[in-house]
Order: sequence, then structure tokens, then C-alpha cells
Amino acid sequence: MTIELVYETHSASVDNERGIASGWSDCLLSDLGRDQAKELGRRRRDDAIAAVFASDLRRAHATATIAFGDTGIPLFLDWRLRECDYGSLNGSPAADLKRRLTEYIDTPYPDGESWRQAVARVRRFLDDLPARWDGKRVVVIGHMATRWAFEHLLNDVPLETLAAEEFVWQPGWEYRLG
Repeated sequence: MTIELVYETHSASVDNERGIASGWSDCLLSDLGRDQAKELGRRRRDDAIAAVFASDLRRAHATATIAFGDTGIPLFLDWRLRECDYGSLNGSPAADLKRRLTEYIDTPYPDGESWRQAVARVRRFLDDLPARWDGKRVVVIGHMATRWAFEHLLNDVPLETLAAEEFVWQPGWEYRLG
């Protein structure tokens, strides 16, 4: 069997709006982000979702709670869905980090992790899903590292290609595991 994965980015945070790369730093959703989370809930509420998994970072957790908190769909927080740990660069200007993404594909950020290490972390999450969710449709709310991991592991997209792409938001990405 297979698992249908619906990946959604966390909603806009105050750091996003200020041009800050949060990484493992916690930050709140902005007013826009809370509205986006409500829209996510409306968009996915009747989508045969068996469970919602979210990063344990506040912006992803809040997105999941606002979107699905009153639906009865089980919500699980998982640290393995976190953003890449930028280490001492958590909280840096996003534009500065964006220009240097390819430098950290295999080399960890100072006091942090590499993108390949972040992908390996998400792989462990994916490895655990079939035990309980085989044949189901689940939502995963995460960060850029989560999407990169899904693209790399499930669609064979090289990390170097992902690092060179311009991120374009869309209302969810769909993947099949298994």
C-alpha cells in the first residue's frame, strides 16, 4: 500500500514578514499567518485526512492547531519536521542565508546542521509512517527542509537543484510514500 502525503508550509510568521530566517528559533504567526492557517483548514477539512503531523516549532504547531484543532483529526508534533538548524545563524537575515544555501548542502551551518542532515532527519519521520498510517492520507505541516526532503527522497530531485530554485508558495504539495 501507499501513504498519501499532503505537505503544507507553516503559515506566515512575524519573522517571515521581517525577512528573518528563523531556523530553529521560535516565532509567532503574524495576522496574515493566522488568516492563512484558517484558509488551510477550510481547504483541507473535507479532504479525507486521517492525521496531521506538524513540526514542533511554534509557527508550524500554531498553523496546525488553527487549521485542524476543531476537526477531531489527530494532530501529532514531531521535532524531525523542523526547519534546517542554521546554528549560530538562526535569526539571520533571510536574504543572507538564501545567497549561501549551496554552501551548506553537505557542510553544517556553524553550530547547526547541513541540509543533507536535515533531509536524513525527515527520512526517519517518513520511515516511521507506514507502521500506523499505511493506506491513509495525512497532512504534514513543516518548513523548507521538510519540502526539500520530500522532493529529494520521494521525487529524486537533487538538493543542489532545490537550493537553486526560487521558492513559490502553492496550496499544498502532494506525494506518495510506498
